[in-house]
Amino acid sequence: MTVDAVKNIEDLAAFVAESPVSYLAARTVARRLQAAGFTELVETEAWDPQIATGRHFVVRDGAIIAWAGGAKAQKASGYRVLGAHTDSPSLKVKPSSSITTKGWHQIAVENYGGALLNSFLDRELCVAGRLTVLEGGELKDRLVRTGPIARIPQLAPHLDHKRNELVLDKQFNMYPVWGVDPAENDVLGYMAKHVIDGEPVDPQSIVGYDLLFADSQPPRRFGADQELFASGRLDNLSSVHAGLTALERYVADNADEHATETVMLAAFDHEELGSESRSGAAGPFLEDILVRLSAARGESTEEYRRSVAASFCLSADAGHLVHPNYQGHHDPTVQPLPGGGPLLKINANQRYATDSVGAGVFAAACAKAGVPYQEFVSNNNMPCGSTIGPITATRLGMRTVDVGIGLLSMHSMREMCHVDDMAYMTRAVEGFFRL
Repeated sequence: MTVDAVKNIEDLAAFVAESPVSYLAARTVARRLQAAGFTELVETEAWDPQIATGRHFVVRDGAIIAWAGGAKAQKASGYRVLGAHTDSPSLKVKPSSSITTKGWHQIAVENYGGALLNSFLDRELCVAGRLTVLEGGELKDRLVRTGPIARIPQLAPHLDHKRNELVLDKQFNMYPVWGVDPAENDVLGYMAKHVIDGEPVDPQSIVGYDLLFADSQPPRRFGADQELFASGRLDNLSSVHAGLTALERYVADNADEHATETVMLAAFDHEELGSESRSGAAGPFLEDILVRLSAARGESTEEYRRSVAASFCLSADAGHLVHPNYQGHHDPTVQPLPGGGPLLKINANQRYATDSVGAGVFAAACAKAGVPYQEFVSNNNMPCGSTIGPITATRLGMRTVDVGIGLLSMHSMREMCHVDDMAYMTRAVEGFFRL
């Protein structure tokens, strides 16, 4: 491990701690971009043509897209896009969520994405997200976050001697406990007091909400040499952080003042659900931004199509390292190892969008950054997950390659990686931006 790798992982730890859910992740990215000289744009307002060569970002719900326009970019110039996602598997608060069972106050939840449910048990959980309130005849979103307030207790083995053969009922076994009689049992009333971007709100003004649970335990390094890192939401805040950090370094060097291409970070929401939403990769968010930037450049329809054809997307999402206790679940010859660098993710059925040209671009980016990388393929007998990569390639026709750091315990409440791999990934993205 180098000093830079340690600093990078400590920064990632702080980033994850500030980003328990997608809405707060987008807020955290926005704050850091503003500190780096980026200006927020509002989608419902007219945009000045100068935005094409400036440093700007747009937040759409739990997603954010930022760009540093190349000062020397011409019409039909391409884009270098780092695509990632802000959401992670979780439990989402249901309507009519406040229930009481045998004196225990509980919160009704439903699954969000493909979480490893057993990893949510016996952990102190916080709740975060957004409340939509009606104030003065206007709808407003207010971000909220609690401290550790809830826990999903396991059943003791004395009451079921087959507890080590754990099977959880998603409807009845996953409701967190957050209080007991005679304490007040009003989830929304409690959340109304925990607004983080202003004053508490009147619970009666709440007309909608998107609230999810997250682990309250801070990320931390561990291992004999502290070379390992455990944290929630590494899938996929690891990629968001790599893209953000690389973009910060890019503009800190004023690289955009000499660039002919526009560098972009696109962090979408709802990837864990399939990306089909207004803020997901299958929605129009990225295309909307590209079309408006094209208009600011004064491009014709043909020139816009040429700019997309000249563009490249690095779809960054976490992948799998070889699990030492389950080696048979991995490909027997392609076996990425901890500390070996980010993964180039390949799948014959295009569950990943990587092709030979994309592989070459990523190899060039890593060579420019001076970092190693590893290939990843799935065991033929195991289903292969997918990413925003094939969605972006299909949606826009933009050439795309799938990459990401390797993890163990993916989709667990607490995942793990190697410290060096995060540093390598950040530098690889920076190399991609500077190709």
